[in-house]
Amino acid sequence: MRRIALRLVLCSALLGMGSFALAQDAKPIAANNTGVNVRDRAPGAMTADQQSNAKSDVDITRAIRRSVVKDDQLSMMAHNVKIVSSSGSVTLRGPVKTEMEKKVIGHKAQAVAGKGMVDNQLEVTGQN
Repeated sequence: MRRIALRLVLCSALLGMGSFALAQDAKPIAANNTGVNVRDRAPGAMTADQQSNAKSDVDITRAIRRSVVKDDQLSMMAHNVKIVSSSGSVTLRGPVKTEMEKKVIGHKAQAVAGKGMVDNQLEVTGQN
């Protein structure tokens, strides 16, 4: 009986060490979003760090974001677009699934900021 128990312990230890070695050899697959980030490196590209801290700009951005997030018909991708306001002008950036999402978000932004105050740079990717 003692011999069987010893064999079980020995086998378990060897199997455990083999699993540990395999886990150490596995290389994690890094997310490749470099293509997405390229658009933010373009000269003159409006990025989130250019969001104005003026109360009026913060209020505009907040109102547009709330309107976009409340719309359950939009994809998660659309809910996460960049909305940057500066001096009353709004820039929309990032990927959306469909042309319809691009239009809907653009209309929501215009309803808050006013006609001619929105630069819709949203990109239709069709991805999930």
